[in-house]
Parts: sequence; structure tokens; C-alpha cells
Amino acid sequence: MPPLLDVSDEVRAEIGDAEAERLLAGENAPGPYDCTSCRTPGDTNQERTSTVLFVGEETAVLAFAHATCIPSQVVPVSEEQVRSAVRSINGDAAMAAGAPAAPSVPAQGGGQDVPRQAVLGITCGLVLCQGSLYPALVIEPTGPVGRPGSTADDEFLLLLHEEGFHPVLGLETAPPRLPGWSVLLAMGKLHAVLQGGTNSRNSTAWWQAHQPLSVSDGWRSAANRTNEVFVYAAPVGTIGRQPREDLMRDALDRAAARGLLVGGVMPLAGT
Repeated sequence: MPPLLDVSDEVRAEIGDAEAERLLAGENAPGPYDCTSCRTPGDTNQERTSTVLFVGEETAVLAFAHATCIPSQVVPVSEEQVRSAVRSINGDAAMAAGAPAAPSVPAQGGGQDVPRQAVLGITCGLVLCQGSLYPALVIEPTGPVGRPGSTADDEFLLLLHEEGFHPVLGLETAPPRLPGWSVLLAMGKLHAVLQGGTNSRNSTAWWQAHQPLSVSDGWRSAANRTNEVFVYAAPVGTIGRQPREDLMRDALDRAAARGLLVGGVMPLAGT
């Protein structure tokens, strides 16, 4: 009996018709596997399984996921991330676990070069909204963010408004969806916040982790349940690194009350 594999046209175009047919015939299918999304066991002989191709600049790795978690697709990642994925899949070395909050790429203000060397810090947490828990990311730069030629001290919120982020007046309701933005959760870890649409080879990393960041089981479970993430952002010094989610919620509420919080809902890209 052939495996219950789904190979999307996007994946087939990358791996070629011959390899796709070998997979569908069961020649290269893994049988038992760990789902690249929820990290729980799966079996290509017993349940519908998606082929997920992680593509770097020079390397690609094929992984497998429950079809109920994510569809078959191509996920663009950095070369180092795909090499880390290969090491993790092969069991040669575990991916380095990131801290709950970590600085990353220089703040680019929606693609603008920024003269100040502020970087974007990001924190993962769960937000209670209308009686349900939702996965959230809170982004705060480590310094003021401006744009070339501007005399303003900090234009971080203005730059985000120009990229589609919405003012957040309170956390009791979900922020609007952000077209063209997505959150990349791959191999069960947080990799990037992307601009350019979901599952797009042309998407770019607006924020990218130096190393894939570990997320809590609760956060990952909520993300897999909703298939989307609440993303909030505030200027430097507004939120801070809070040690508990209740303190983070209080800080977000204060930022919203002061008109210093923007946000939007982004779909998951990849897993």
C-alpha cells in the first residue's frame, strides 16, 4: 500500500517529478516520523502526511508533518537554519535553544535603512482574548528607530503604521489581520517574522532569529490550533522584558492606554 503522502505542486517543482513519484510510491517515504510542526509522532502508512521542503541558499531538506497540522509546501529559510534542520533531523546535534526574548536583526523600519544600530527584541507569550488563549509576539527595539534624513528621535510606530500595523487600544479584542505579513514557525521553533506573504519564495525576514527560538508547548499548541499569531510592537522602553505573562499583560495594557502599542494578526508561514 503506498504511503498517505501529499506532495504539493510547489514541492514537486523543487524536487522534480521523478523524486515526487518515488515518494508517492513509498520508495523514499519515512514511515514513522516526528511532525515538523507539532513535534509529535506520525506515520505515513496510517495518516495523511504533508511533505514540507525547507529551502536555503544552497541546501534543502525534506521534512514531514501531519496533514491536519499544515499543508504540503516550500518554506524558505536561511542557509544556517536549513543546516540546523538537517542536523536536528539526523540527530547529529540538537538546535540551540533560544531565550524567550532575544535581540535579532537591525531594525529596518519596513525595509528602510536605519542609521541607529537598534535591534528588535522579541518575546513569546500567551494572550487572553475574549476567553481564549492566543499565541502572541511582543516586539520592542533596543533603541530609537529612525529613517535616513529624518530629525525625529523615534519613528518606530510611524514606520509600522506605514507597513499596515494598527493602533491597539486594548487587548480585549483581537487586532486586525495584517496582509502580506506572516510568522515562520519551523521544526517547532520560531524562526522569523516575514514580509511578502505566506509561503512566498519572495518573502523577506523583517525579524529573524540568530538561532531558532524555543517556544513553550502551550505557545506552540495555541499556534497550531489557531494557525495565526497576535503580533504587538511598541517603542523602546515601553514594555521591557517581563519575567511573567501577567506582568507582560499589564505592560501591554499600559502601552495601549498611552497610545504606544500597535499590532496585527499574522498567519503562520510554514509550520
